[in-house]
Amino acid sequence: MMYADDVEKKPTAVTSAAAAVEGRDNQTLVPIISNTNVPPPPDDADNFNPPDGGLVAWSQVLTSLLINSLAWGYPASFGVFQLYYEETLGLPSSQISWIGSCQTFLTFAVCGPAGRLVDAGYTRETMLAGSFFAVFGTFMTSLCKEYWQVFLAQGVCTGIGLGVIFMPAVSVLSSYFKKKKAFALALAAMGTGVGSLIFPSTLQYLIPQIGFPWAVRCVAFVALTMVGLANAMLKPYLAPRKSGPLFEWDAFTELPYLFFSISGFLNFYALYFGFFYINVFARNIIGFTSVEAVSLLLIINGLSIPARPIAGYLADYHVGPINMFLSGQVLLGIMIFSWIGVTTRTGLYVFSAFFGFINGACQGTFVGANASLTKDPKKMGTRFGMIQTLCAVSSLAGAPSAGAIIDKSGGKFIWAQIWGGSVMMLAACFTLASRIASTGWVLKAKK
Repeated sequence: MMYADDVEKKPTAVTSAAAAVEGRDNQTLVPIISNTNVPPPPDDADNFNPPDGGLVAWSQVLTSLLINSLAWGYPASFGVFQLYYEETLGLPSSQISWIGSCQTFLTFAVCGPAGRLVDAGYTRETMLAGSFFAVFGTFMTSLCKEYWQVFLAQGVCTGIGLGVIFMPAVSVLSSYFKKKKAFALALAAMGTGVGSLIFPSTLQYLIPQIGFPWAVRCVAFVALTMVGLANAMLKPYLAPRKSGPLFEWDAFTELPYLFFSISGFLNFYALYFGFFYINVFARNIIGFTSVEAVSLLLIINGLSIPARPIAGYLADYHVGPINMFLSGQVLLGIMIFSWIGVTTRTGLYVFSAFFGFINGACQGTFVGANASLTKDPKKMGTRFGMIQTLCAVSSLAGAPSAGAIIDKSGGKFIWAQIWGGSVMMLAACFTLASRIASTGWVLKAKK
């Protein structure tokens, strides 16, 4: 889409002696294909000075918060669907978890192509297309009766839509901030916790009242409201980068980016184990009812909300985004190992509270840490999307791997917990390697 004032001033050669004396270059207005009606920033990434505040910039934080509420809050609520599908479809937990894993996989996988479309200037079109798939897939889920139907509607259609809407929001938001980028992204990431409260609590309350189909339709109407507001407020800042490859393969020749990519892969391999199986653990091991088990998911998601802006503030002003993300991964690995010692209802409530807060702090700085590795804001969508696409593979395999370990262990969780903690610690090692490759062996470097 091109607006009348989407123009860029480019100097032409001075053709008159009078102009030379006056010291002024003649200028002509050259139209550019753009999705934004603000003056394009300079091409020099080092001298790029975005607003870093103001009404429009902070409105993009709200836009991204709404998108995060849907794009990541909805998948994080799959534990509610997991319990319902196990009870109604009578299938093994590992098979059911493939629905949620496929949804998460596609949410990550389409980030690469979606990010390149955003960089090319098709921000609004990309957002609209993703909004349609996300809402349509949710409505279709309410009509499903068989496993394959749920898999296609919730796993495939909704998963594609969620990934497509995520990249425009995070890419546009990143372009408005520089010094406050990690804090702004962490504020937007609060949406994950907000959505993770809204969607499961809506389902938990409405399923006994009006049944599963209409409960899911109500969730779809909430999603429709979110994407409607987000599309209305979205305002791209950067001029498009029409030329360029779909993937910036040269980025993997940069050791900090390469190590961080491996860290992200391992991080999401273990991450959704807790989200998908905390309810199953509570019901099968501790003795919670299905309704009581859902409350644990609400505790985890609720306490992740205040953790994200706190972590973002520390990352921007004191620690650095990569250092903050590294600390969160280490603490999250410790929490998964400590899960082994939970044997009582009280202990599980306490564990859920700490797990939710630490997980929020860790994942709230993942986007900021990832963004800090890209200096050129016009490549943000492509390079960020590449790591997201890589993480798609691990998120697809993570929960089913844990489910297979649990099934092979006769329903016991200990080996799955050891697996999850070990993978998260290994992810932290690669984050540390990324930090060292970027700053050297400097203990107090802010990175």
